[in-house]
Amino acid sequence: MKKLCLIVVVLLVGIGVACTRKSPPERQSGQSAAQSATQSAVQEQNAYHIGIVTGTVSQSEDDLRGAEELIRRYGKVSEGGVIQHVTYPDNFMDQMETTITQITALADDPLMKAIVVNQGVPGAAEAFKRIKEKRPDIMLFVGEPHEDPLVIQQAATLAVSADFVSRGYTIIWAAKQLGADTFVHISFPRHMSYESLGLRRQIMEEACNDLGIKFVFVTAPDPTSDVGVAGAQQYILEQTPQWIQTYGANTAFFCTNDAHTEPLLKQLLTYGGLFVEADLPSPLMGYPGALGIDLSAETGDFPAILKKVEEAVIEKGGAGKFGTWAFSYGFSVSAGLGEYAKRILDGTASLSNPDDMYTALGEFTSGAKWNGGYYVDANTGVRARNQILIYMDTYVFGQGYLPTTEQEVPEKYYTIKFNN
Repeated sequence: MKKLCLIVVVLLVGIGVACTRKSPPERQSGQSAAQSATQSAVQEQNAYHIGIVTGTVSQSEDDLRGAEELIRRYGKVSEGGVIQHVTYPDNFMDQMETTITQITALADDPLMKAIVVNQGVPGAAEAFKRIKEKRPDIMLFVGEPHEDPLVIQQAATLAVSADFVSRGYTIIWAAKQLGADTFVHISFPRHMSYESLGLRRQIMEEACNDLGIKFVFVTAPDPTSDVGVAGAQQYILEQTPQWIQTYGANTAFFCTNDAHTEPLLKQLLTYGGLFVEADLPSPLMGYPGALGIDLSAETGDFPAILKKVEEAVIEKGGAGKFGTWAFSYGFSVSAGLGEYAKRILDGTASLSNPDDMYTALGEFTSGAKWNGGYYVDANTGVRARNQILIYMDTYVFGQGYLPTTEQEVPEKYYTIKFNN
């Protein structure tokens, strides 16, 4: 697969981004006078609206905070601004029609010109199809689609996913750098039926074989099942000490569900073990709750958040054992895709130029380094032109960045076929 080395540092002229390796990125300022002026101008023009759909705080807080950042910059539709934000149900698997209705209802607004759904839970593709039938003028963006690539590609204008192909290898590579001899992958049947998650699991197992690491797959309860989030989290709390006892302190753990992350981290910090990064990485993903730290004063300031989390991890003895992305993936994608849509509508960005999307992402990830490429179907070899896979360097607490985006992922991992 030909990689698009779309690295944020290349965008220096456009957004003033620099790359760092050994220390957290510099602090981002709050709303500037220019941003305030932009919001006022947008409210006066009121030429278009942008809808954004995210999960709730309990299921995907970072995604929601990204939507709130867009509202902070450009205002709510109800107050004369640009952004209309709605959330899909926590139990979205059982309320798919509700999810579809909430997304499609945004198209009833005659000024709606772009809709961003992050994450693209099941039902997003159907909602997009319905919107396209009555409002083909609306751009339809989806972050982290849960539905199969070929399904979402047919419905969306643009889909953006964490690079489940490259990360299948790079997460294992990073685990080895942290000293792992075993890798435990935690998931459940629903997630493993998704091509993006199931294929990544297959690549991880192959990478473990190649790099000399034992691969173990364990099943945990689905938080959208009858046990709910609380029951799923309790299972992780109870099982993790046993897993560590069975597989040893040099075991790296990975889970595919956000709700599992906090209890997993809590127990790893207590009983030992390694953690490279979350499924959708962020210093906010699981760490604050697991560490019992209050980050309300640092809201939206990711360098400050990273610093405070890092200090707490080191205090717990986790230096060199726990990692993340320096900036939230969920936050960056919600805010970045919304920003990209706005720039396209303003005529300052092009839908056909991926560099413009990376520039919009870079607006919220100063100092970080990205890599990525277009999705290629392993079965057909066809390269999608409307789905881009992206990933960031891993930041290890107490150590700094690993050069994840600089690793050459062996070509064979791009040809592994999904076995459902």
